[in-house]
Amino acid sequence: MTTDAPPPQPGQATGTAQPSTQSFTQVQQSTEFGELRRTYRSFAFPLTIAFITWYLLYVLLSNYAGGFMGTKLFGNINVALVFGLAQFATTFLIAWLYSRHAAAKLDPKAEAIKSRMEADA
Repeated sequence: MTTDAPPPQPGQATGTAQPSTQSFTQVQQSTEFGELRRTYRSFAFPLTIAFITWYLLYVLLSNYAGGFMGTKLFGNINVALVFGLAQFATTFLIAWLYSRHAAAKLDPKAEAIKSRMEADA
C-alpha cells in the first residue's frame, strides 16, 4: 500500500496523540503485556520447533533414505513427492492456524493495550 502524502515534518501534528516512551515502558512491564507475549510464544514456539523438525526429517530422509523416499506409492508418485508436497500443505496449515489463533487470542489483547495507550496519550 502506498500513499502520495509526504511524511510528517518534525513538530507537525499527525492527527493522533502518540504515547510517550514512559507509557511504552509501563505497558511492556505490565502483567497484561506479559500475558500477551506468553499467549503468542505458547503457540508460535512449539509450532516452529515442530515444523523445523518435520523439515529436517524430510531433508535427512531425502539424503540418507533414498530407497524409502523412492518407494512408488502409485503411478510415478513416490514417498519423496508426497512428503515434499506435504511440506507446502503444512506451511499453509500453520499459517491458517496462526491466523485463527491471532484473531481469537492475540488481537483482542493487543487492541485493548493499544486502546488504553491511545486514551492515555
